[in-house]
Amino acid sequence: MGSKPLTAESGWHKSSHSGPNGNCVEVAVPAEAVVAVRDSKDPAGPRLHFSPAAWQAFAGAAGGDRLATA
Repeated sequence: MGSKPLTAESGWHKSSHSGPNGNCVEVAVPAEAVVAVRDSKDPAGPRLHFSPAAWQAFAGAAGGDRLATA
């Protein structure tokens, strides 16, 4: 499956756990092997790209409170 441009119509989704403070990320899947992440306050800004496996590992660790905080 080829990559498609990430636009406002690309299916960006914000977590249902996002609060009203605006400190949120949005996630889109523009291609089968890519998960894109961006800052919801800066939709035209930089994006991070992860493999689905890496994103799933991060999301699982974050959801299970297994990430260390500094």
